[in-house]
Parts: sequence; structure tokens; C-alpha cells
Amino acid sequence: MKFIKLTFAIMLSLTILSCTSDDDSNTEDLTGQTGNLVLKFDNGVGDQDFIFGTTYNKSNGESYSLTTLKYLISNVRFTDENGNEFMFPHDDNVFIIDEATANNAGEIWLTLNNVDAANYTSVTFGIGIDQERYALGAEGQGDFLTEAADAGMMWSWATGFRFTRFDGTYSSATITDEALNIHMGSVGTSLDNYREVTLSLPNNARVRQTTTPEVHIKADIAKVFDSDTTSINFADGYSQVHTNTETTTVIANNMSTIFTVHHVHNE
Repeated sequence: MKFIKLTFAIMLSLTILSCTSDDDSNTEDLTGQTGNLVLKFDNGVGDQDFIFGTTYNKSNGESYSLTTLKYLISNVRFTDENGNEFMFPHDDNVFIIDEATANNAGEIWLTLNNVDAANYTSVTFGIGIDQERYALGAEGQGDFLTEAADAGMMWSWATGFRFTRFDGTYSSATITDEALNIHMGSVGTSLDNYREVTLSLPNNARVRQTTTPEVHIKADIAKVFDSDTTSINFADGYSQVHTNTETTTVIANNMSTIFTVHHVHNE
């Protein structure tokens, strides 16, 4: 009986070792492989979908309605499960998220090609244009300079890019349909309002030659005006935000709080 038990134990151990060896030999080699990855930006207000012309209420009793909703995203990069980082190529790594171009589901898709194959656990991106890119001068912006100008996302070159553009009207107990224009950006090199956010993914984005993950990013526009740390009153100078050092910085900080990853599809 002892001999049978010993024989069984040896056979079981060999089986486990064999399985382990098989698993090790089947480790996926992704060296040199690339694939595509889609970022889907979905603007909302709280738990509501964002719709142009709809009136939304703020915590202080003011309300607002927008006819323009745009912001700049740049320096998109991903970190994989081993801590390695993939940065999308610099020359193409700046985008305008324009609600007017959203699909029927209210999403703006950024399709990133030739991303290194890996299992990514987080995404990082900037809101606006960083000082290093701005220091390249007008000539160093490539085609994006014209794209941004055509989209109304620039003041002048000396002043710089508009990182956000929210246009519409606001109302309160004493004011009805007053002009609302939130145009936050850096002011040349004198005021840096560029911000970066890193978002953990609820499950890995598995980039492969035959698999294109879709990362669904929710943007809660309500937090631009009512973040967890700072709420603004339109009547206190925040109905017209352009190049003021105080108001633009508050909007920049609030913008960095609006994004969350809702889910990841691996298809």
C-alpha cells in the first residue's frame, strides 16, 4: 500500500511539473508585434448623456446650456503589466475631442495604430499642450497648428492654444441666458495650465495583431464647474474664462478630475 501511494505521489508530481513546463513553454512572445487600440471619449453630465442645448443645473442653483464642447488631448501613453510604457508617436500625439463629431452613441473615437502588443493596465494623457511641445514654435506644431486654428482652439501664437472651449449660456435666479465662454489654456510660457491624468483600467487592454481593445472613457462635464475640491460661480467671474491666471488655473485643475474609465472591450 505504501509503495502504491509513493508511486502515485511521484506520478502526480511529474504531471504537475509537466503542466508547469508546458505553461512556461507557451508563454506568449509579443516581441515586434503591434496592433491598434481605440480610446472612446464619452461626454456626460453626472449620470446623464451630454446633449447640446439641454439645460443642466449646478450645485449653487445656476444652470447652463452649451452649444460648443471641445478639448485637447495629447501625450497619450500606456503602461503594461510589467511596468513598461508605450508612448504614441509625438508628431501625431495631439487630438481635438469635439462633441460635435460624436457618433450616434455620443462617443468620439481615437484609433491609435501601431501600438506595441502588450497587456496594458493604465492610460495616461495630457489635457492641452505641454510647454515642451509649445517651445517647438509654430513651425514645430506640424499640421495640428492649422487644425487647431480651424477648430477655434487657438488665440494667437503668442497666447497659445485653447485647451478647452465650452460656449453657451448660463442662468441664475437673477440672470437669464447670459453668455458663457470657458476658454482655458496656457498663456504662452508665462502660465502653464497643462495637466496630465493617469487612469487605471478595470481589466487589461490586450493589444495584439488580431485584437483591438476599446477603452471607454467617461468625461463628466459637470465636474468642470463642480469638482470634488472646487465649485465655481459663473456670476463671480467664471462666465468668461480666457487668460486670467486665477480662473484658468481653477478650470485646468477641475478638468483633470472629469475622466474615468468605464470599461475595456477586447475584440
